Amino acid sequence: MPALNKGQIKEYLLESDYKLTPVIESGTYPIFRRGNKDVYTALLQSIVSQQLSVKAADTIHKRVLNIFPNNNPKPELLIRTSPVKLRSAGLSKQKASYLKAIAKFSIDNGLDYKELSSKNDVELIKYLTQIHGVGQWTVEMLLMFTFNRKDVFPVADVGIQNAMRKLYSLEEQGTEFKNKINLISQQWQPYRTIVCRYLWGWK
Repeated sequence: MPALNKGQIKEYLLESDYKLTPVIESGTYPIFRRGNKDVYTALLQSIVSQQLSVKAADTIHKRVLNIFPNNNPKPELLIRTSPVKLRSAGLSKQKASYLKAIAKFSIDNGLDYKELSSKNDVELIKYLTQIHGVGQWTVEMLLMFTFNRKDVFPVADVGIQNAMRKLYSLEEQGTEFKNKINLISQQWQPYRTIVCRYLWGWK
């Protein structure tokens, strides 16, 4: 498919799935920023933010950064930082171990943005989920907001699930529900990221 402008993408999505009409017409077209090319720090922040409100996540993330010189948790420093010190910033024992796992993976295998950018979505998910504590949802968020991939559908995201359950009046549960919304999302290809960002705003 040739590159389309914003207006053409909106028109394409509305023609592909008329149910998106109230979502797209009431929302603002998402802005794709250049992103954070530091995959290592993006992963750290993502882990810190899991299951927390935006305000709580920001507070704990700042406390974690304050542990390190120049607020820079370099892998070599992080891996030597005691779990007790990390937990004093507000991290759970589990999250502290996940941050250390990211640091070790960065040292052992590398998290270079340019190199990772050459991988497709499936390859990136497979590569990064090798890290203890980094699941598919976490990598999908990186694909959407760090790598600016336009066709990502995070089927396990609660916000997306709630929005789609409401928009499509879905009653399915569990695996059947996930299969259903994944099938619906295929109508939006190759712009599923864009629709998801509309849905987050709409819900």
